[in-house]
Amino acid sequence: MAQEAVAATGQVRKKQWLWLLVLPWIGVVWVPFYNKIEPVLWGFPFFYWYQLLWVLISAVIAAVVYVKTKPIHYVPRLTPGSQR
Repeated sequence: MAQEAVAATGQVRKKQWLWLLVLPWIGVVWVPFYNKIEPVLWGFPFFYWYQLLWVLISAVIAAVVYVKTKPIHYVPRLTPGSQR
């Protein structure tokens, strides 16, 4: 059960989604790939807009990983007449 997390409800959440977090790291650490000026986008050299694009991509990836791996907490509804 190393790749799974049991939530408070007993449901299993997969942890392999965490591997998506490696993509932004590889995209930014691999400098020889984006260490150039061309192509220019809106007057910005490739070096700058490539890094800025990874900021946006990283935010989306982090949001997806968060949603897919957060524990599911079950909160029972209290209805009139039910016991606490």
